[in-house]
Amino acid sequence: MDQVARIVANRLNGTRLARLSGLDENEGYVLQQDVNRALSATLGRRAGYKIGGTTAAMRQLLQIERPIAGEIFARTVHANGAHLPLAQFVRPGVETEIAVRLARTIEPSDAPRDPHEWAGHVDAVMPAIEIVDDRYEDVVRAGAATLAADNNCNAGSVLGEARTDWRDLPLDRLTARTFVDGQLRAEAVSSELMGHPLRALAWLVERYGRLGRTLEAGCFVSLGTITPVQWIESPAEIRIEIESLGAVSLSLT
Repeated sequence: MDQVARIVANRLNGTRLARLSGLDENEGYVLQQDVNRALSATLGRRAGYKIGGTTAAMRQLLQIERPIAGEIFARTVHANGAHLPLAQFVRPGVETEIAVRLARTIEPSDAPRDPHEWAGHVDAVMPAIEIVDDRYEDVVRAGAATLAADNNCNAGSVLGEARTDWRDLPLDRLTARTFVDGQLRAEAVSSELMGHPLRALAWLVERYGRLGRTLEAGCFVSLGTITPVQWIESPAEIRIEIESLGAVSLSLT
């Protein structure tokens, strides 16, 4: 079985993926494109993008030097209040994120600029839960190439209300909280996202630009977890709250 088939089968069948050997990070991203073309037949079109490792704590956990980007498929995107079976995941985790919806397509030729200039490419901001899945033999030793090829643990997203009146909000000073079964598990401030959420977006623009990729208008970008990932071992009620943006809930049953 070739590497693309291995990664696709792992994602769809819920098995554990061993570290891919002999690849650097850029080669992992090349492999990601082939993997995602194959996955789209089952999981639907690309609906969004994700960034993993935007906080120093997540990079330390995954033993990577820089964030890793991936893509999110339409059939894995859910509305607030979603109910999903725990059994469809290997070892799920939930992340408390800010997501932005792109108003304009961003081409590879768009030069990196001050992060705040990318605000003109954003038409809405929303709270989001990213569902990640530890579907690896050893996630902390999987390596950047393996994580890039496999969309960096992504398993889905639950999106809250999209706000178009976000421009006066202090996006870098919003308190985020993660609750599991009504208990507060973690709390942090949105400056964890590389100092400012729009800096995370600017990082993605620059990284994808170097890969020759386009970020498509209408897609959303989930900018990385603000609080530490919470691994869910048994059925649970998840709720995240982000100051001024609202709350999102998910039931894993």
